[in-house]
Amino acid sequence: MNFLTIGSLTILLLLFTMTLGIPIGTAFILSGLLGSGILIGLNGALSLLSQTAYHAIATPTWACIPLFILMGAFAGIGSFAARAFRGVYGLTHGVPGSLGVATCFGCAAFGAISGSSIAATAIFGKLALPEMAKYNYDKKLATGCIASAGTFASMIPPSMMFIIYAMFTQTSVGKLFAAGIIPGLITATVYSLMIIYRVKKNPQLAPRFEKESWSFSKRLSEGSQLWPIALVALIVLGGMYGGLFTPTEAAAAGSFATLFIGWRLKDVKSFREVVMAMKDSANTTAMIFLINIGALYYSRVLAITRLPAELSRMIDALPVPSFVILLAIVLLMFFLGMIMVPVGIYALTLPIVYPIILRLGYDPIWFGVICLKMTEIGAVTPPVGLNVFAMKGVAGKDVSLEDIFAGIWPFVVCDLIVLVALLLFPGIATWLPNLLLK
Repeated sequence: MNFLTIGSLTILLLLFTMTLGIPIGTAFILSGLLGSGILIGLNGALSLLSQTAYHAIATPTWACIPLFILMGAFAGIGSFAARAFRGVYGLTHGVPGSLGVATCFGCAAFGAISGSSIAATAIFGKLALPEMAKYNYDKKLATGCIASAGTFASMIPPSMMFIIYAMFTQTSVGKLFAAGIIPGLITATVYSLMIIYRVKKNPQLAPRFEKESWSFSKRLSEGSQLWPIALVALIVLGGMYGGLFTPTEAAAAGSFATLFIGWRLKDVKSFREVVMAMKDSANTTAMIFLINIGALYYSRVLAITRLPAELSRMIDALPVPSFVILLAIVLLMFFLGMIMVPVGIYALTLPIVYPIILRLGYDPIWFGVICLKMTEIGAVTPPVGLNVFAMKGVAGKDVSLEDIFAGIWPFVVCDLIVLVALLLFPGIATWLPNLLLK
């Protein structure tokens, strides 16, 4: 059995184990062990796994992951999401579909101190959905808006997926964080414009309930609730791009600032809440580390089979323009996003497509934003759609999965519009990192 055949079997085994419902981290390790066991024997396969586990976690980049997760957990118990929602709603009061618009920009603001799209969806589902139901918003619009807007936590820094992309590609975390800011804000804006247009066209989607117009001072007063989020974002991002902090130090400073502000505002009410947030963060970190170790081990096994290099050579030799190859890669990620979690997509595709992207002359930071946009779309599209299932868990029996999936498609169209803009105008993603980090 030659190397390429073993590589192909390794990929098929991964897909098979995932269809059986085996956790993704375990699926990576099992399929990698089989492939490497055939090639280098069981002892060699286990040795490779242990080396991968050590060297992967021993890198400084990994240290920032649990700290950013902890920062998001402290933000969750500190009512930062509620402040984001109320503050943005104060600024958008009177706009058609104002609660939906507030959800979009509230999720964008909360994403600046979160990093988990599932957590953002769950929290805003508890905050915004009851308000929308109270004022008779169409449940498809309401749930689709929350599930889709929750993905902003992946694009707007600090983003776990940008850190994981950086590990696979050895690119700068700081540049990736900066690259996600403008596309994230543009997506929130496009979502909001779509909501306003749909509600103007069909007012029954979001009946107007504002009885009076708010004065500028009242809007400013409500909008001022955003100051804790702005302060934490300034500490984390300003510290990184001002040269004061490394990403790990920025995550530590952000975690402390989030906890301290929550305590000073009396949103963090007991030490027990802090302990529970730390326990939840530890559990999430352990899960992410297992997935990432498995994914990195799997990608190393694929590299040993030479399958990625051979496929890269074959694709490179195709007599088609480079843009056609890029579109094929984007379409592949789109379809994989429907059936796999983001880390799985990265582990399966980046070892193959990333060298091709470099040889074609595309910017690796820009391509990281493209990958993130595809995983954002995958987070809401069937059959996996993790954000949709998180939304269903919050919405309860009154809302079906079919309602949520029906509600996300207008937002997916908006994502595709932003994706086309990013493909045609790469400067949308690369201008800010090139400005801040030359």
